[in-house]
Amino acid sequence: MSADVWLPIPPDEIEGLPAGPRYLFWDGGEDGRQEFPGDPAECVFYVVPYMTPLPVRVRPLAHLSGVRVVQTLTAGVDDVMGPVSALGPGVRLCNARGVHEASTAELALTLTLASLRGVPGFVRAQQQERWEGGFHPALADRSVLIVGYGAIGSAIEDRLTPFDVARVARVARSARTTARGPVHPLTDLPALLPDADVVILATPLTEATRHLVNADFLARMKDGALLVNVARGPVVETKALLAELESGRLTAALDVTDPEPLPPGHPLWQAPGVLISPHVGGPSSAFRPRARRLLADQLTRFVNREPLRNVILTTGESGG
Repeated sequence: MSADVWLPIPPDEIEGLPAGPRYLFWDGGEDGRQEFPGDPAECVFYVVPYMTPLPVRVRPLAHLSGVRVVQTLTAGVDDVMGPVSALGPGVRLCNARGVHEASTAELALTLTLASLRGVPGFVRAQQQERWEGGFHPALADRSVLIVGYGAIGSAIEDRLTPFDVARVARVARSARTTARGPVHPLTDLPALLPDADVVILATPLTEATRHLVNADFLARMKDGALLVNVARGPVVETKALLAELESGRLTAALDVTDPEPLPPGHPLWQAPGVLISPHVGGPSSAFRPRARRLLADQLTRFVNREPLRNVILTTGESGG
């Protein structure tokens, strides 16, 4: 029996793959119905295709009876956690920490600057050939709160530093100290929100963060504050956000929404003060080289029986 590795990037495009496994290409195909590249029972390492519908990504899992590692190319794994948890014991689920930080942090800063400086209004005016000036807030001298201070949250602060922000507050699941300063626990949010001019969400979606941004959270934000979401749509309670947007008290910039994709006719499209991008934090020119490096490193570790990076859960273990 061979030890197969299913890759959504052609193997000959990934420099540094270790010898030993048989590398097979499978990305689901354009219609999601692509035949499996080999016997699923012989697949020991499955790399989940990137930016394909969830049913396509998880379709092989029920057939991978011998799989030992499921590697995503996303930072968040909430969508595949359930199907992977149903596999036999000892399967490791790994995320793509290290792949998306630069691109997602870039977009978080882009959305923040565009929203503060009124760029969406300039675009609308340009389309109508109107020269429409105005006074807009700068990012300089603003207080920024980053909710979800992991690798992406830290990368966002890297990019905020040159913009002369007044201060950055950091929040994660639990308190800790970094070289930049303290990271507050989620329980400190009520005290931190009233001071923030900009709140940037970069937290994973978990049971603890689902609808974290609810009516109470939003009510604690100061008048005129900006909410930026580059995390997951369900971190924000859409109905509560709509109420604040329609009142004009808050503005928002959203790379992710709930529901997603946002359907035509949804009130969020036309809500005042909102800028929406279609979940494009990760897919940029920065993705592919970083994804290739991650896969070469992980597979080298796998072949050499070394500890894998970014293990989120191991099936059959407590909490997995």
